[in-house]
Amino acid sequence: MPPVTSLTAHVHQRLTAALTATLPETADADPLLRRSDRADFQANGILALAKKAKANPRDLATQVVAQVVTGDLIKDIEVSGPGFLNITLTDRAITETLAARATDPADRLGVPLAAHPGTTVIDYAQPNVAKEMHVGHLRSAVIGDAVVRILEFVGESVVRRHHIGDWGTQFGMLIQYLDEHPHELDREATADGAAETGEEAMSNLNRLYKAARTHFDSDEEFKTRARRRVVDLQAGDPHTLATWQRFVDESKVYFFSVFEKLDMEIRDADIVGESGYNDMLDETCRLLEESGVAVRSEGALCVFFDDVKGPDGNPVPLIVKKSDGGYGYAATDLSAIRNRVFDLKADTLLYVVDARQSLHFKMVFETARRAGWLNEETKAQQLAFGTVLGKDGKPFKTREGETVRLVDLLNEAIDRATTVVREKAAKMGLSEEEIVENGRFVGIGAVKYADLSTSAVRDYKFDLDQMVSLNGDTSVYLQYAYARIQSILRKAGDARPVAHPELALAPAERALGLHLDQFGELLLDVAAGYEPHKLAAYLYQLASHLTTFYDQCQVLSDANPREVVENRLFLVDLTARTLHQGMALLGIRTPERL
Repeated sequence: MPPVTSLTAHVHQRLTAALTATLPETADADPLLRRSDRADFQANGILALAKKAKANPRDLATQVVAQVVTGDLIKDIEVSGPGFLNITLTDRAITETLAARATDPADRLGVPLAAHPGTTVIDYAQPNVAKEMHVGHLRSAVIGDAVVRILEFVGESVVRRHHIGDWGTQFGMLIQYLDEHPHELDREATADGAAETGEEAMSNLNRLYKAARTHFDSDEEFKTRARRRVVDLQAGDPHTLATWQRFVDESKVYFFSVFEKLDMEIRDADIVGESGYNDMLDETCRLLEESGVAVRSEGALCVFFDDVKGPDGNPVPLIVKKSDGGYGYAATDLSAIRNRVFDLKADTLLYVVDARQSLHFKMVFETARRAGWLNEETKAQQLAFGTVLGKDGKPFKTREGETVRLVDLLNEAIDRATTVVREKAAKMGLSEEEIVENGRFVGIGAVKYADLSTSAVRDYKFDLDQMVSLNGDTSVYLQYAYARIQSILRKAGDARPVAHPELALAPAERALGLHLDQFGELLLDVAAGYEPHKLAAYLYQLASHLTTFYDQCQVLSDANPREVVENRLFLVDLTARTLHQGMALLGIRTPERL
């Protein structure tokens, strides 16, 4: 079944036909249609066409207007300024187009599938084994999860990858320390014999890591033994590998618990850490050296770039293999590219990684291009993100100056949100179970929305007081808008949402309807640019239109004819469905009662 066409597409088609009829040599010319505050749409393309045809733009615009069919779709079209076209639609066209969207069996709310979907591997949420996740992990997880949801919704085949840090010198240190202190991870049995939680498992591992690090930094003999254990690990020594696997398994229990709190799906099969590419490292280096992409420099295998120089003006290379034979991050990242391109058959590789690693990925991607692993058909892109700041505008830290644990931050958000929900609970008649559940949805939603409503490349301030506010650009405002509609629908009695195209629309109804019409095109734009903040902005504007609609148009009123009630119920119901879908794509729940 073909997708439901938007008003924009309908108007674009009419104007293109009129342009072609006026200037046959400009078939399929773009009228450059956009939304306007002077009319429903404005078309600016005639200025460029007039210049090309050496014609007076206002005269050409007047000729085009004469060719436009009006009446059913277009109510009025006029020439403005030097040759702009201001276009006003009929109320019937707005309602009929939205009605087709509301009754679409595919229930896609006017969102078409991408014209040329491919396969994207998205690398996000990259925690480290035996280390607690902190606020710095938040953005990669939240942005990556939203992009995955959006890409899948528009038809892209998405492969998720969580590139966890699970290899290297630190594991030799941890394994050696545990061998010498075998009781460090012994568990104290709980009174009820309950299984250890993810947070408890990581607390023990984190304590072990700190103790091992202190010993490593202060005892040269232990440092030597730890480094020998790294060699054992790389050589596949069974005992060493078994201890390493224990660290990985216990860390995963913790990862799963954190992502569950974040209301995100993370599957074990998607976790492919640095260790997953060990068997490829030697071949990756061989291929790079044989092709001349990498060269030996002071015993190390390096790739040089003309535009990457240090403060002294000398070239700064990408070191693929160290002079001592060890492999760095570059070897692992390049091996991952080979796997994702040749084994997973991806045509797009997307990395949701801190902007501070931009130079590293620029060098890695350029190396892969030189090697022929990336090309015009297969691209890699870093979706770089900024820093989470405190209210003081500085990197978010605890009062002691330490990095904020992600679990602590999420728990505080849930606590704050639960307080807000509880204050309104009596009025809504919410049960304690609903209060707790909604507190979790609102708290986690607040954290996600604050992140996603900011362009990924920008830093943003983490302010929980503002995040859980019912006023302003917050997820709570959007969740409340959705819950308010559900309340209206429950109170509607036997009145049902029914579109009535024969009715004239009030200005607030038209504005709401025209904004709803943009959802499909907006989502394709968001997916193409990996820009979830544009979806967040759209949803906030939608909720704002809804607020104006409430103020100016009573929905359930005995003074309104039944047709008006049904049509307004239709508008708010479609708004609720759009809010629900849009928020779901951002990974945010919309409670039915709030």
